[in-house]
Amino acid sequence: MMLRKIYLRTFLSLALLFALRTVYAQADATLGKTLFRDNCAQCHNRDMKSALTGPALGTAEANWADFPREELYAWIRNSQALIAAGHPRAIELWNQYRPTPMNANAHLTDNDIESVLAYIKEEYTKVPVVAGPGPGGAPQTQQSSNKLLYIILLIVLIAVSLVLARVISNLNQIAQVQEGKVPTQPRSILQMLTHRTVVAFVIFALVIFGGYTTVNNAIAFGRQQGYAPEQPIKFSHEVHAGIQGIDCQYCHDSARRSKHAGIPAASTCMNCHRAVTVGSLDGTAEITKIYASIGFNPNNNSYIDNYESLPEDTIKTIYQKWIGDQYKLKSGLPALDRRGEQLVAEQWNGIKSSLTNPLKPQIEGPIEWTRIHHLPDHVYFNHSQHVSVGKITCQQCHGKVQEMPVLSQYAPLSMGWCINCHRETNVQFEGNAYYETYKRYHEELTSGKRTGVTVEDIGGLECQKCHY
Repeated sequence: MMLRKIYLRTFLSLALLFALRTVYAQADATLGKTLFRDNCAQCHNRDMKSALTGPALGTAEANWADFPREELYAWIRNSQALIAAGHPRAIELWNQYRPTPMNANAHLTDNDIESVLAYIKEEYTKVPVVAGPGPGGAPQTQQSSNKLLYIILLIVLIAVSLVLARVISNLNQIAQVQEGKVPTQPRSILQMLTHRTVVAFVIFALVIFGGYTTVNNAIAFGRQQGYAPEQPIKFSHEVHAGIQGIDCQYCHDSARRSKHAGIPAASTCMNCHRAVTVGSLDGTAEITKIYASIGFNPNNNSYIDNYESLPEDTIKTIYQKWIGDQYKLKSGLPALDRRGEQLVAEQWNGIKSSLTNPLKPQIEGPIEWTRIHHLPDHVYFNHSQHVSVGKITCQQCHGKVQEMPVLSQYAPLSMGWCINCHRETNVQFEGNAYYETYKRYHEELTSGKRTGVTVEDIGGLECQKCHY
């Protein structure tokens, strides 16, 4: 009878282990998110519905449905090899998005690719908003999570461990009986959970988990992907870079000639806004903040003399008059009504709160923008090297800023992300005087021995390039 129980419990344990193995073998969308971020996000839009440098990926599986799954794997791992082999779908995509080649991903396993595809499908089919408001009345965004799956797996592991422990205890009893010894009583669940082996394992697991979490958070410190802080002025890249078509380097002029892209001074804003005084939506209020910071009087279209020495009440009178006149002009009223008076008060309070703080009590002075993109001090990055020499577009690292009403950190800015880009990005050798000294590579390109030169080929993975 006891043997039958042991056999039954052993069978159940093996069945649970097999089920667990099956679950682990499935594609993991969470893993796919990490792989997509590190290998694909620099060229493909994260909404999976619109194209960026590369095509929208939401319909990738459907586009390859007429071909074996292995050919899709081959395309993702090495698109240029599939193009060279004359694959019809590969050539079609290449003709649409040339001359920028897709990054090679030879390191991805079949399961990695399936995980990426699972994440793509999840994002493509995601319902953006669920019913019901979130905190503060804002709609809640639906976010998929595998936490429940992990909890279930943990419970299954604990159950399997308890079953195996009981099986071992029963086997020990049988062995003791066969040896003529008095069998010991099997341990209770509490005794098994408080056994020194279990306690030691739990402590070991906590140390490993705590160390991993600490190191992972330290590595990610200061470079949160998706970070979009509130700024003192609601500047819209969608309006300026998108609708108005202003080139990025007009405002961020130092990006092409120095290490830092730089934040434009208010004087750069005034190049346009001395003439453009009315903005879209609530843009007029934000333009007035620029005037107040630099001491420009829009009432008479001139800069204010001795602006920094003026009392706040005088400054308040100047800009409240401007705000009120704009309201009367827009509403067609000869004088301010209650709504106009309220608007004047609100916009002046907005100027005060945006341009002053305990450390900067005066209204005049530089606008204190909140930095979004930040690398650790031990990392060297030069914008001019990438923009002027490498010919990298701003969107490759910063995303489609021309569609961002609120700027956010688009890329992970991790070491792995940079290294992958250096491994897979072809250097712009043609007509680039900076690379004329690389005679051998030019000869190999001319002879056809080489189709391209990556940043890795010219030393882009040397530690001293970024850490010295």
